[in-house]
Amino acid sequence: MNFKILVATLCLGLAAFSIDTIAQNQDSLFVRNNYDKNEYQIPMRDGTKLFTAVYTPKDKSKKYPFLMQRTPYSVAPYGEDKYKKSLGPSPYLMRELYIFVYQDVRGRWMSEGDYDNMRPFIKGNNPKNKKDIDESSDTFDTIEWLLKNIKNNNGKVGQWGISYPGHYTAAALPEAHPALVASSPQAPIADFFFDDFHHMGAFLQSYLFAYPVFGHQTEPTTESWYMDKWSKLQASGNTADGYDFHMNLGPLKNVKKYYPDDFFWEQTVEHPNYDEFWQKRNILPHLNGIDHAVMTVGGWYDAEDLYGPLNIYKTVEENNPKAKNSIVMGPWSHGDWAREKGYQAVNHIFFGDSVSTYYQKNIEKPFFNYHLKGEGKLDLPEAYMFDTGLKTWKQFAVWPPKDIPPVKLRFAKDGRLLINGQAEEEATFKYISDPNNPVPYTSETESVTFTPRRFMTDDQRHASRRSDVLTFESDILTEDLTLAGEIVARLKVALSSTDADFVVKLIDVYPEDAKPSKITPEHVVMPGYQQLVRHEVFRGRFRNSFAEPEPFKPGEIEEVNFPLQDILHTFQKGHKVMIQIHSTWFPYIDRNPQKYVDNIYKADESDFQKAEITVYGSSVIEIGEDQSMNVPVDIYKK
Repeated sequence: MNFKILVATLCLGLAAFSIDTIAQNQDSLFVRNNYDKNEYQIPMRDGTKLFTAVYTPKDKSKKYPFLMQRTPYSVAPYGEDKYKKSLGPSPYLMRELYIFVYQDVRGRWMSEGDYDNMRPFIKGNNPKNKKDIDESSDTFDTIEWLLKNIKNNNGKVGQWGISYPGHYTAAALPEAHPALVASSPQAPIADFFFDDFHHMGAFLQSYLFAYPVFGHQTEPTTESWYMDKWSKLQASGNTADGYDFHMNLGPLKNVKKYYPDDFFWEQTVEHPNYDEFWQKRNILPHLNGIDHAVMTVGGWYDAEDLYGPLNIYKTVEENNPKAKNSIVMGPWSHGDWAREKGYQAVNHIFFGDSVSTYYQKNIEKPFFNYHLKGEGKLDLPEAYMFDTGLKTWKQFAVWPPKDIPPVKLRFAKDGRLLINGQAEEEATFKYISDPNNPVPYTSETESVTFTPRRFMTDDQRHASRRSDVLTFESDILTEDLTLAGEIVARLKVALSSTDADFVVKLIDVYPEDAKPSKITPEHVVMPGYQQLVRHEVFRGRFRNSFAEPEPFKPGEIEEVNFPLQDILHTFQKGHKVMIQIHSTWFPYIDRNPQKYVDNIYKADESDFQKAEITVYGSSVIEIGEDQSMNVPVDIYKK
C-alpha cells in the first residue's frame, strides 16, 4: 500500500483542491501576486500559543473580512516565504479577496498545548472569564486577537472546514464571538460514536490506519510523526487485499501489539459503549444560542461523515430560531465539493458535469460574500439538496420536506418488497451469519485503505447472491418514486445467539436496458446493476441503550430500531427498489463475535461463532415519516 497517498488523503487532501495542473499553477501565481503571508503565535487565555498563518490582500485600499479554518492536519507550508497554492474553500472565493486565516489546533503541528480528540465543550466559557479552554474558547480568543492585530479588517469573521476542520467549525458555534457572522461546517464530525470511527456503535475497522495520526501527543513540529508508526501494522500482511489483510489480523485485541502506545486506540478499547467519555465529546447538545448564519454542507455518499452534517443542521434548526440556518447535500464523497475534476462520479455512477463548480460559484460564494462583505443578493433556499436518482438539484423551504409523501417498505414471501403494502405478520426470513466468512463490503478487491469511498454506490449483486444476505425486491416501477427525508429500520428479529449486527441497505435496481455512462468502466455491466443508495449498520447489543448494552435472549423476538440517515433519491420508472439485510460487512465494519462479550475489542478468537438470524414480516422500513429518532440521544434514552 502507498502510505504517502494515504497520508495525503487523510491529512491534507480533505480540504485540498483536485484541479488540473494549469489551474493549480494559475491559483499559485494568483496567491503570490495578491497576498502577503505572515505567521503568528497567538496566545490563548491559558497562555498556550497557537500557530496561525494569515494571508492578507496586498491591496490595502479597503478593508476585508476574515475567513478562517482551524485544523489538526497542518497549515503547511511553514515559513513566511512559502505560500499555499490556493486559498479558502474555493478559487472563486480566493479571487474575491479575503483575509485568510489558517490555524494549527491546540497540540498539533506547530501549536503548543495538549491535543484532545473532540475536546469537550465547556458551557459558560465565553466571553473570557475563565482559564478553562475548549475549541469554542480557542476560536473566540483567536478572533479577538485577529481583530486587534491584523490591519484592514472590516470586523467580520467567517469560518469553514471539511471533516475534522468541519467539527472545529461546528464546535465554535456555541458561545461564539460577536464578530463571527458566517459559519460553514462541511462534512463536520458531530460525535465519534456515530461518525468516522463508529457507526451506530459498530467499529469501522477500515479506520485502523488512522489511529497513529490521532493517538500520539507531539511537541511543536513541522514533520509528521505517524509515518513510522504504521510500519509494524503494514508489515503484518498483504495490504493489496484489504479483506484478507484484516481477516489475517484476527480479533481486534491483536491491534495492541502494533499500537502499544497509541492513546486514542486505548481510549477506544476501554470505552466500547456510549459512556461519559464519548457523550461529553458530542457537540450536538451544545448547539444553542446561535444567532448568525450557518450553512452546513455534506455529501450523500460520504462514508465518513454523513451523520454529522444532517444532525448538526437539524439540531441548529430546532434549537436556534434566530439562526439563519441552511443545509446543502450533493452527490459527493467526502469533501468532493472542494474539488473539481470536470465531472462528478462516485465509483461507477455518473452524476453530472461540473457539479462542484456549480456549488462553489452559486451557493458557497454568495453565502460568504453576502454575510461577510454585504455583496449581492442571497436568495438561497434553506435546503439545497441533490436528487441522486434524477441527478439534479432541488430546493426546499424546510428539511426534511413536508410535500413528498412518506413510504413504508415491507418484506413479503418469496423475496418480494412491498411498497406501502400490508405486513405479512406470519412471514419469517432466516439466514446463517458467520463472522469467519463475513460479507465483503465491496464487489471488487480493494487494497487496505482509509476510508473506502467507492462502495457507497457499488453494485450489490455480489451480496444478493450470498445465502447470508436477505434480499427483497419490488416489482418494476410503473412511475417515478421519490424517497425523501429520514429513514428508520424497524426490525423484528430473533437470534440463536446472544449478539449480532444488522446491516440494512436500500438499493436502486437498474432496468435490463440500462446504458453505460461516459465514466462506466468496460468491465461493469449496467443492465441489472444494483446501486447502493443508502445503508447503515447497527450493533444489536445497543438496541435499548447505547450506554448500557445487553445480550439477546436466544429465540426471543425483539425489536431493533435504528436510522439509516436521510435520503433524496428518485427511483425512476422501469427501476426496482431493493432492500438487503445481513449481519457482517467486512472489513468496513469490524466483526461482531455474535457471542455476547462485555468488550468486543478484547474478544478471543474462540468467541466468534455462527448465528441463525430470523427477521419477521412485521418489520418495516419507514422513509419520510416524522421520526423521533433523528439524533442518538432519542435512541439511547428510548
